[in-house]
Amino acid sequence: MGSFKKHEAGSSTKDLKKPQQPLPREDTPLIGKPAPLSSQTKTFANVFIAIVGAGVLGLPYAFKRTGWLMGSLMIFSVSALTFHCMMLLVHTRRKLESSEHGFTKINSFGDLGFVVCGSIGRGIVDVLIILSQAGFCISYLMFIANTLVYFFRTSTILGMSAKGFYIWSCLPFQLGLNSIATLTHLAPLSIFADVVDLAATAVVMVDEVVISLKQMPEVAAFGNLSVFFYGIGVAVYAFEGIGMVLPLEAEMEKKEKFGGILGLSVTFIALMYVGFGVLGYFAFGSETKDIITANLGAGFVSVLVQLGLCINLFFTFPLMMHPVYEIVERRFKGGEYCLWLRWLLVFLVSLVAMSVPNFADFLSLVGSSVCCGLGFVLPALFHLLVFKEEMGWKGWFLDVGIVVVGVVFGVSGTWYALMEILSVKK
Repeated sequence: MGSFKKHEAGSSTKDLKKPQQPLPREDTPLIGKPAPLSSQTKTFANVFIAIVGAGVLGLPYAFKRTGWLMGSLMIFSVSALTFHCMMLLVHTRRKLESSEHGFTKINSFGDLGFVVCGSIGRGIVDVLIILSQAGFCISYLMFIANTLVYFFRTSTILGMSAKGFYIWSCLPFQLGLNSIATLTHLAPLSIFADVVDLAATAVVMVDEVVISLKQMPEVAAFGNLSVFFYGIGVAVYAFEGIGMVLPLEAEMEKKEKFGGILGLSVTFIALMYVGFGVLGYFAFGSETKDIITANLGAGFVSVLVQLGLCINLFFTFPLMMHPVYEIVERRFKGGEYCLWLRWLLVFLVSLVAMSVPNFADFLSLVGSSVCCGLGFVLPALFHLLVFKEEMGWKGWFLDVGIVVVGVVFGVSGTWYALMEILSVKK
């Protein structure tokens, strides 16, 4: 554990001169100028936006694999654990920023890792954030490519797989978008993406209700226990957003009510996820695809929703990659903008996206291998290290238990997801 010296935890382990125009960080707001503190309603919306993403599209398929009741229990359990771990981060920062320790600026998850565990702590957080953010972007490209393959019903184009062709076709445009140095210019894209996300989710849920009432296919409440860790991985992926908790709490006007608003947001998201997953599985049963939009018909509304989601994820890609650029440029270029490094990262992400065969299996892999560590293990570990001298045995038991559960879920889920991805599916 790093020594609690009274200093500010900046974005670097070295004291640097303050630049006139600081480069974007993982917690830099989309609007460049300091914004007024957020109301409770705005904080609720920001939590929703930070958590809900493309992972929701793989939930009906996950429910098909795990059974609708087991899947629902997993969602509620993971949501409760996620909320608890998010609050562990908040309590840990408040403790370190109290007069006893004297830290005045702990802006992000990485800052907290540095204060608690020194450079090793920051390094671990940075690596997991890079892997999780890159994983999200890989899933975006997979969704876009799979949707276009479904639309045009082609298996090969110009001698390569249709999926590979569509992914490489996105590359030149993504290189251009990811060349933008500041998040401020991407703010309109973020607003557009959020609106499309909500509208598409609502339309798909309505479609699912109508179809399930007409078809009523046979469904299972519980799947085989062998898919337990697979389901946990998908659920953890769907709730990933812990990296934004500290910035969101710092921006809230009435910080004493942040826990209540966060709990309300996570509960609402959990109910929405369960509804989306159950309705999708009830609508299509054993025919549920790994991306639920592939089950929708060829009608105008269906096509519009799927294309809207593709455009949404296409423009969300550079937003999700910015934390990666901030970390990599800080570590290898002293915080200076580096175009070739950004292009190399976009190329690597595209290469991985082309290699992964199944969308939902990849969600499980990222959720198990990265998000369990980032969302469960590190918050509990940091909390334990900071509060160890004043916690009773119950507090120790809870924190150690979360660390152990996170490691078990992470290792087992990663192994199962890799076996699914590497297996030859007939």
